[in-house]
Amino acid sequence: MEKIGKIAVIGDSESVTAFMAIGATVQKVSDEYQAADVLRKLAKTDEYAVILVTENYAAKMDALMQKLKEQPYPAVLAIPSANGSNGFGMAGIKRDVEKAVGVDILFD
Repeated sequence: MEKIGKIAVIGDSESVTAFMAIGATVQKVSDEYQAADVLRKLAKTDEYAVILVTENYAAKMDALMQKLKEQPYPAVLAIPSANGSNGFGMAGIKRDVEKAVGVDILFD
C-alpha cells in the first residue's frame, strides 16, 4: 500500500491558522527568509505530499519554488493569503500548463 503524505502550509499566522482544522501542518512565519528556510526543511523530508505557501511569500522566493517544482514530490503550490491574491499563484499555474502542453489553454 502506498504511503499518503501530509499537507503543510507556510505563511503568516492570519492566513494559515484555519488549515489546522483540516489536519495540515501549519508553519507560521514572519518574512520570506523564514518561509524559505521552512520550505527547504519540509521539502527535504518525505513526510509531505503537498506544501502550500501563501503568495505574499511565494512571490519573493520564486526561484526556490521553481527548483522544487522540478521534483515529483512534494507538490509546492502558491495560495492566496488572508489579504487576497496578488496573482502569483495563477501566473504559476498558467506557466506550468504552458510548459506541459506547449500552449496557453487557460487564458488568451
